[in-house]
Amino acid sequence: MPTAIELAEQFQASLVGEASSAFDGLAPLERAQSKQISFLSNPLYRQQASDSAAGALIVSKADLEFLQANPGANTAKRVYFVSKNPYATFARMAQYFAKASAPKYAPGIHPSAAIDATAIVPASCHIGPFVQIGAGVKLGERVAILGNTSVAMNSEIANDTLIYPSASIYHETQIGERCIIHSGAVIGADGFGFAPDFSASGGEWVKIPQTGRVIIGDDVEIGASTTIDRGAMSDTMIGAGTKIDNQVQIAHNVTIGRCCVIAGCAAISGSTKIGHFCIIGGAANFAGHLTIADRTTVSGNTSIIRSINEPGQHFTGVYPSMPHAAWEKNAAILRGLDKIRQRLRLLDKGKHSES
Repeated sequence: MPTAIELAEQFQASLVGEASSAFDGLAPLERAQSKQISFLSNPLYRQQASDSAAGALIVSKADLEFLQANPGANTAKRVYFVSKNPYATFARMAQYFAKASAPKYAPGIHPSAAIDATAIVPASCHIGPFVQIGAGVKLGERVAILGNTSVAMNSEIANDTLIYPSASIYHETQIGERCIIHSGAVIGADGFGFAPDFSASGGEWVKIPQTGRVIIGDDVEIGASTTIDRGAMSDTMIGAGTKIDNQVQIAHNVTIGRCCVIAGCAAISGSTKIGHFCIIGGAANFAGHLTIADRTTVSGNTSIIRSINEPGQHFTGVYPSMPHAAWEKNAAILRGLDKIRQRLRLLDKGKHSES
C-alpha cells in the first residue's frame, strides 16, 4: 500500500498528518474507512467530511481550516492532502488505485483474429478474438484492440490506445495516443450527405461521396455507441484531451477543439466548429455550419441555431414542441421581450407621474 508521503509527492499535494500512514483505495465520505481516502470539494459537505471515518481527505486549504476548527471524532488521527483542486487530485489518485485492479491486456494476437499481411502490428500490441485489421493499418506500441472490433484499411492508431469490444473503425481513420474508445462506437461512417434532384414527376436524393477522414487527437475518450462521421471532402477532427460520452452524434466535417466535454445524446450537425474547452450538456444539439467560441457552456437539451462568437458564455433554453410557424413567431416575440418590458416600465412611470 502506498504511504501518505508517497501519494502527496506523486500528486503534488501538501501533506498534513502522519507521513507513514498507508492507504488501499478511495471511497465516498459516508462509506470511507481508516485505510481509505475520500475528498471534499463542495463546502456543503463540510460537516459530513468532519464526521467521516476516512483515514485521509483531499481538501482545499479553506476546507482544511474549517475542519480543524470544527473537529470530528476522527480529526486528530486523520491525514489531509491539501490541493488547489481537490476534485482533480481525487480523479488522478483514483486512476492510480484503479490501475492496480484494471484488466491487463497481455501482448499477443488471438488465433481467431484476421490481420492483413500488410498491416503493421508491433509485438507489444494486444489483439483480441475475432478482431479484423485491414490492409495498410498501422498500430503503435501497446495498442489493445478487444474482441470483435474492426479496423479498416489504412487506419492508424497511435501508442497506448485501448479499443473495447465491437467498435467499428472505418478506413483511413487516424486515432492518437492514449485514447479510449468504448464498445459499439462507430468512427468514420459516411456523413449524411445527399443532393436533392426532384421534379414534378419524381426524383431522388443523390448521394454525395464522403471522401474525408476522421482524425482524433491524443488522450481522447469516446463513449459507447457514439458515432463520428467522416468528412465529405475535408476531415472531421476531434481535438486532444476531449471527452465524449455515450450515444453522441458528430456529423461530417465537424471540428471539435481541445479539452471539450460532450455529454450523452448530444448531436452536432455537419461543418460546425466547436472551440477549445467547451462544455456541452446531454441532448444538446447544434445546427450545421456554426462556429462556437472557446469555453462556451451549453446546458442539456439546449438547441443552438446561431454561431456563438464571444468566448466564455453559458447558453440554456428548452422549447416545448409546436408547429414550426408558431415557433418562429414566438421566438421573434421572445427576442424582443426585454424591449417590451422597458416600454411597459416607461408607460407605468408616465401613469404614476400623471396621478
